[in-house]
Amino acid sequence: MEFKRVARSGQVPEGIVRRFYADDYEFAVSRLDGKAYATSNYCSHLDCLLSSGKLVQDGIGCSCHGSAFDLETGEPICPPATEPIKTYPCEERDGEIFVGIDPAEPPEGPRRRRMRSA
Repeated sequence: MEFKRVARSGQVPEGIVRRFYADDYEFAVSRLDGKAYATSNYCSHLDCLLSSGKLVQDGIGCSCHGSAFDLETGEPICPPATEPIKTYPCEERDGEIFVGIDPAEPPEGPRRRRMRSA
């Protein structure tokens, strides 16, 4: 597991979801109850961007069709999505947010699929 710096801590205020990149990986990074979380940036329902959504209940909500996912497990907590999203370990050190990636696992989402087909 490699931890990649994705943002300064101040770029992700409480209750906000933002899009960040590390290499070919794309994340939705959010903060809930003071803790930073990182998930795939794509909803498992129809690949909408989760970073354009907002935090709902204890999860990340998709702005397209209302699906929501648990920030810890990625499991859907509100339909129409039925498949989980990928979650990533997230650490804050010295005012910066780092996301753990496994270099053996390919990045997820439409961005990566387009890169492969080119």
